[in-house]
Amino acid sequence: MSSVSERLTSAEPTTGGAVPVDRRAANLAVLVAALGYFVDIYDLLLFSILRVKSLTDLGVAAGDHLAVGARLINMQMTGLLLGGILWGVLGDKLGRRSVLFASIVLYSIATIVNGMVQTVDQYAWLRLIAGIGLAGELGAGITLVAEAMSREGRGYGTTIVASLGLLGAVAAALVAEAFPWRTAFYIGGVMGLMLLALRIGVRESSMFHTAKRSTASRGNFFALFANSRRALRYVSVVLLGLPLWYVMGILVTFSPEVGRAIGLEAPPNPGRAVLFAYFGATVGDLISGLLSQVLRSRKRTLVFFLTLCATGVAQYFLLGRLSLSAFYLSCFILGACSGYWAVLVTVASEQFGTNLRATAASTVPNFIRGAVVPLTILFQALKPSLGVPGSAMAVGAAALAIAYLSLIGIEETYGKNLDYLER
Repeated sequence: MSSVSERLTSAEPTTGGAVPVDRRAANLAVLVAALGYFVDIYDLLLFSILRVKSLTDLGVAAGDHLAVGARLINMQMTGLLLGGILWGVLGDKLGRRSVLFASIVLYSIATIVNGMVQTVDQYAWLRLIAGIGLAGELGAGITLVAEAMSREGRGYGTTIVASLGLLGAVAAALVAEAFPWRTAFYIGGVMGLMLLALRIGVRESSMFHTAKRSTASRGNFFALFANSRRALRYVSVVLLGLPLWYVMGILVTFSPEVGRAIGLEAPPNPGRAVLFAYFGATVGDLISGLLSQVLRSRKRTLVFFLTLCATGVAQYFLLGRLSLSAFYLSCFILGACSGYWAVLVTVASEQFGTNLRATAASTVPNFIRGAVVPLTILFQALKPSLGVPGSAMAVGAAALAIAYLSLIGIEETYGKNLDYLER
């Protein structure tokens, strides 16, 4: 069955035509979503950057940094999974604007308290709470931007959000080098609270108001799996993101261990690895987002960047072993080659109707982020037999193969009218 005929049987239009675009409201939505995602990424990556420094200060032995760090990352990612469902459902039931406010309050407070931890257990639970809060920002912001802009231009808006947001990782790396690790967490929390004032002027989506007046069920997570084609679309978008968080969650986060294993005399600084990788990712996201607009195709752009990502992973292991400087260069190239996050989050928001859009747009990115948990478990399980580099390469090959296959399950969404409801 074609995507067009499937849409006619599973969705209903809400207005019968395109919603008029309020450019001022759309621009403010882009700005607020971009800055919110900036703070989101700052906090999300701060632990990866400060893992060694903070665990050493808390008395964790150097030999246990990898295992304890993996546990804390898994707690954070579990929070993202739980928060993705929570905020997604609330975004479709109460509105996108409400989620933007509530989620930032939760993760800002959790991040400030994170700077006060005295034990690993406290650290772990606060990473879980912060993860729940962080889960709401991107999905609500992308949904608001996608619904506020024109169907032909929304790709530019979501590209700005994703690209500017990724610079939060660069900021986190710079702050982590300039300040003590506890202060770096305080700064992230304060930045989040400062954003609340800017959000007061943000308007709720007109598409949401229209959906609210309808009788259609809103924010039902299980409705994403109500029929096979809708379920296939949802699962396919999630699986498309596996290589992204394999790259950032394993190759970049565990760069000291990987660098040492591939023969570098001095282990890479994880903060600098994050800085170079995310600066590269920002460049890649700008290019991928613009390319999807020029080609007028999200799917062809994704095919191109998945191929680039495979090339980027290969050069990471080949170029990175030459010297420390070459390793950081390889992290930049790796980030740029895997910079298709902007297109992916846009596709996630465009695949579903207004009554399920926030649920999908919030859960997809966080399920992708949460995929770090099984990827890390697999990495740890293969390490004794394959070694650190062999295990990392095996996990990467599996993630890329699954992502390529998942392209079959999504529909082309460039220029798609988003003003409809899923039955």
